[in-house]
Parts: sequence; structure tokens; C-alpha cells
Amino acid sequence: MIPTPDLSAVKWRKASLSGHEGGDCVEVAGVAQVVAVRDSKDPDGPKLAFTSADWRAFTRRVTVGVHDLA
Repeated sequence: MIPTPDLSAVKWRKASLSGHEGGDCVEVAGVAQVVAVRDSKDPDGPKLAFTSADWRAFTRRVTVGVHDLA
């Protein structure tokens, strides 16, 4: 994890499959050469920032089921 840049003006987005009824959603925003991540249920809560390379590696691992908690 790297220091989180100023995120006050970024546009957050969540997966198109997450729907609009709430639930467990993660939102991401690209800013200043990092990918910022936050919990959609707590938009004013903590935010994490990752390098683009680290985020790509993480999402690849999720895609192949490495982080499957089910």
C-alpha cells in the first residue's frame, strides 16, 4: 500500500454487476498514478491506495479464484 493522495474531487465507480440495492460493494477511483479503493457503504471512511501494477495483480488473482472466500 502507498500513501493515499487527495481524493476529495475524484469520481468513484463500482462494478456494473453490483446493482443499486446496496450490499457489499467496493468502489475504485484512478488518480495520480494510483488506484484508490473504498467501501461503498462507508464513503467517508478509510480509503486505500495501490499502484496500478499491484491493483492489476490483485484483480488477476481474484479473477482466477485465488481470493475466493466462498
